[in-house]
Amino acid sequence: IIDEEETQFMSNCPVAVTESTPRRRTRIQVFWTAPPTGTGCVILKASIVQKRIIYFQDEGSLTKKICEQDSTSEGVTDKPILDCCACGTAKYRLTFYGNWSEKTHPKDFPRRTNHWSAIIGGSHSKNYILWEYGGYASEGVKQVAELGSPVKMEEEIRQQSDEVLTVIKAKAQWPAWQPLNVRAAPSAEFSVDRHRHLMSFLTMLGPSPDWNVGLSAEDLCTKDCGWVQKVVQDLIPWDAGTDSGVTYESPNKPTVPQEKIRPLTSLDHPQSPFYDPEGGSIKLVARVVIERIARKGEQCNIVPDNIDDIVADLAPEEKEEDDTPETCIYSNWSPWSACSSSTCEKGKRMRQRMLKAQLDLSVPCPDTQDFQPCMGPGCSDEDGSTCMMSDWITWSPCSVSCGMGTRSRERYVKQFPEDGSMCKVPTEETEKCVVNEDCSPSSCLVTEWGEWDECSASCGMGMKRRHRMIKMTPADGSMCKAETTEAEKCMMPECHTIPCLLSPWSEWSDCSVTCGKGMRTRQRMLKSAAELGDCNEELEQAEKCMLPECPIDCELTEWSQWSECNTSCGKGHMIRTRIIKIEPQFGGAACPETVQRTKCRLRKCLRGPGMEKRRWKEAREKRRSEQAKKNIDSEQYPVCRLKPWTAWTECSTLCGGGIQERYMMVKKRSKSTQFTSCKDKKELRACNVHPC
Repeated sequence: IIDEEETQFMSNCPVAVTESTPRRRTRIQVFWTAPPTGTGCVILKASIVQKRIIYFQDEGSLTKKICEQDSTSEGVTDKPILDCCACGTAKYRLTFYGNWSEKTHPKDFPRRTNHWSAIIGGSHSKNYILWEYGGYASEGVKQVAELGSPVKMEEEIRQQSDEVLTVIKAKAQWPAWQPLNVRAAPSAEFSVDRHRHLMSFLTMLGPSPDWNVGLSAEDLCTKDCGWVQKVVQDLIPWDAGTDSGVTYESPNKPTVPQEKIRPLTSLDHPQSPFYDPEGGSIKLVARVVIERIARKGEQCNIVPDNIDDIVADLAPEEKEEDDTPETCIYSNWSPWSACSSSTCEKGKRMRQRMLKAQLDLSVPCPDTQDFQPCMGPGCSDEDGSTCMMSDWITWSPCSVSCGMGTRSRERYVKQFPEDGSMCKVPTEETEKCVVNEDCSPSSCLVTEWGEWDECSASCGMGMKRRHRMIKMTPADGSMCKAETTEAEKCMMPECHTIPCLLSPWSEWSDCSVTCGKGMRTRQRMLKSAAELGDCNEELEQAEKCMLPECPIDCELTEWSQWSECNTSCGKGHMIRTRIIKIEPQFGGAACPETVQRTKCRLRKCLRGPGMEKRRWKEAREKRRSEQAKKNIDSEQYPVCRLKPWTAWTECSTLCGGGIQERYMMVKKRSKSTQFTSCKDKKELRACNVHPC
């Protein structure tokens, strides 16, 4: 309690505070103490009692929910980065699971352009930080956050070659979310060692001003001198501090001066797609899983791991005996092709033969292609004395920074021979490496070559490239002649092994119309190379879509001419009319007025005896004419009186053109049989003529 004269604890509810003196007031003030960290949110409630049985509670801002601030939003990470004492190296796989979709984040979700940009990062030492919470974004981070381009950031990472072990890259995802049975989650593999035991990565949530997710300086070295088995981290979006937009598709608005990288919150701006007036935490947009898949070298962790890497059983399938009919004459089988898998994952290899003659057309000849399961080099388990090996781990840095040196790479035994014998397959290999052949001061210093890119072809012959960076230009100011890109041919499995490789179908597009009948489409891409020949599979599909009926506005005819004035002298009025052609339907605009009246003025009416006589004469003539008309009618339809028209019936159909009817029934009919024209009348008209 702040002021005991104004407030007091309630006697029947000790945790509640109420007024001390009954008088009109607009507020009560109290101090409150936050609970311990990690105990959840605090809810403050106020009640206003008007009378004993009338009170207000929970409405509007009478309830306030205050949640504990996320530790990641406290600015610069204050967790110290310790030196790593682990031995050897470890290999990890990063897998990124996006959870940002229209279902989870419906407010203003960009349905057509949502995506995650390409993932870019690296395993590095504590002497180089790619980006950090509470720090300022580099030009590379800015280009990822604003444009989704990883090129500049990869260049920045490669320039720190002494502090970086592996560059982490994974492809972009369009759209941002698809089920895992339709599209696999993107992943990338990287290695760490005692010096470079941290990993960082970044990917843009697009479209957005400068929002991204990622990890910064995640330490994979344990205090027990081992390597972390698995890391699972949920991610919320961060603002790079370079653009001041507040919505997904805000126009560019550079932040000047640049601000620090900070987490987005639910109270940043009312127009923000993450806005929550109660200040709750932002719903998670992604999850990253980092799993250890291999270790190499002698390990020195104090506490051994309980769970080690699991190896799948890759027993080869048995082939059936050749059952070729004698009436089919073939050429000899070609040699087996290279395995479609270069790793220890199961793949296929193929051989071919040519059908030279078919002696009996009634006996079908078997296929001319034969497939067999296989694995990459060093992974075969055909007999019990075979070792099953892992992939080679990335080459170590060259032992020198200038001139001739050596580098090595290692692999480990995934499965020892079943007969208990020792593995004789080498687990380490060394080769010479040259970095900056000319070591003079006037020479150009470059980094080591990076890893080879993927082969440009999915089958057959292709090209692959690798890159390196210039670390220092010559001291004499001359041009650097060292090549920074190298290319060579690469051979993938024969193209016949992949007859027609297609991407999954995309999601259906929006309907081509906003109401009524339209069309929608979806596409998929041909992933196999052009040299495979024509692929007859369809790449685009279209189907009809139906949205709620389009509103039909009321339609009317043009106004008729004004009628004559309803008086022969003095003041009167004229009218004009128009007819409804189409009644409004499905929320269309209502019909405006169909009758208009306007005043008219003729000559002044004359007064006096002459005028009275004239009026009497006109009235007499009018009576005579009406009587004559009645006589004519009675001659044509003697004793035949009709009721007024009935109302129109309901339309016979809801759409596509229907019929309405109305009737005029005989009120009184002559008993004489000679008047056959005294009958009921019926009228028809079209209705609901719009298409279904």
